[in-house]
Parts: sequence; structure tokens; C-alpha cells
Amino acid sequence: MVERVIAACDGAAKGNPGPAAWAYVIADGSGVPQRWQAGALGHNTNNVGELTALEQLLIATDASAALEVRLDSTYTRDAVTKWLAAWKRNGWKTAAGKPVANRELIQRIDALLEGRDVTFVYVPAHQVNGDPLNAIADKAASDAARTQQDAGGTAADLPVPDPAAATTARSRPAAKTATASTTASATAKRSGSRTLAARFPGTCPCSRPYAKGDTITKVGSSWGHPQCAATQA
Repeated sequence: MVERVIAACDGAAKGNPGPAAWAYVIADGSGVPQRWQAGALGHNTNNVGELTALEQLLIATDASAALEVRLDSTYTRDAVTKWLAAWKRNGWKTAAGKPVANRELIQRIDALLEGRDVTFVYVPAHQVNGDPLNAIADKAASDAARTQQDAGGTAADLPVPDPAAATTARSRPAAKTATASTTASATAKRSGSRTLAARFPGTCPCSRPYAKGDTITKVGSSWGHPQCAATQA
């Protein structure tokens, strides 16, 4: 019997769109990394990087083995677990009647998933003591996006993730404690941008995702975190 495989995949785009890449790391059933791969995508979006990472991971793994995929992209996870069936029924149109973005790439992933035992596990990115496989895949994708060079190897030469920034919580009087939404709105107002609650999950130009309901604002020509708009103002 083929052992269960645990893996992580990630994409990156420096600017979104900008220099982009994909990466995956494959571990054994205990989560010990065995091999990794990363590839450059030229000028592209973060979502294309995320989807390509999943496609390449599915190609690189044994279709007869149960596969656990760890990823920090809610877009990729939801595209293949929530939205795909409806898109196919609607002739590859969204609920709003618009063509599905990245259709051909998603169709290839759909074909690769056919008949396979694949579980998707969402893991938050850039966390202190976060998922180690995701951190490796994130570093590999980021490096490949920056250098536009393909790379790969084994457990002997894994990419070393950058340390996640630790945040120190300080107690404050309840009346002075701002919510994340309030803080984000204030940040955006200082940069002169309006904010709104995200109707769908997405990815900020800084390459970090935001969830449905999060406060977002215009960041360049895209939507993203209000604090990122402030840095670009």
C-alpha cells in the first residue's frame, strides 16, 4: 500500500501582477520534507502562481497515494473545492455571468484531481510557529519570483524560510482598544482611500491574502490591505 503523502504548495508575485513563480515541497506521511521544486512564471499574478503550484504538485505526486495539500491560498482552495462544480454547470461562468478567471489552468487541475484522494488544508501564512512545509514552499516561490530562476532539490538543501515577525500583545484599557477593522479604516483614511468589506477572498499586491469580510482598499490598481495602501501613498 502506498503511504499517504503530505505536501505544501505556494505561489508568489512581486507586485501582483509582477515577477511571479510557483513552488511545492513534498514530505512523507510523517510530514518530513523529502523534495521540493520551484519555477518562474515571468510577469504574472499571484493567483496564477498559486494555481500553477497546485498543478505542478499534482503532476509530481503518485496519483494512487492519498495526498494532503497544505496551502495558504483560500482562492485556490475554494476554486477546486467550492466553486468548480458550479462553474462547470454554468458553462465556466461565474455567478455574475462573467468568464471564470484562469479557466484553462483550473480545468487542468480538475483533470488531475479526477479519481484521486486529495485533502486540502488551509494554513495561515507568515506565522510564528506556523506550518513548516508552507513556510518552505513560500520561501521557494518568493525566491524564484525574485530571481526568475527555476530551482529544486531534496531534504539536504531545503530553502530556509525567513523568520516570521512576532507581534507582542500589550494590554490596553478596553475603551482605547481599536478593532482590526477600525484600525484598517483609519490607516486607509490617512492615505486618502475609501474602504469596504471584501465580498470575496483575494490577494493583496503585497502577496498576502485577505479573507471575505476583511476591510480592504485600493492598493495601486488592485485591492488589498489598507496598511499596504498607506505604504504606497
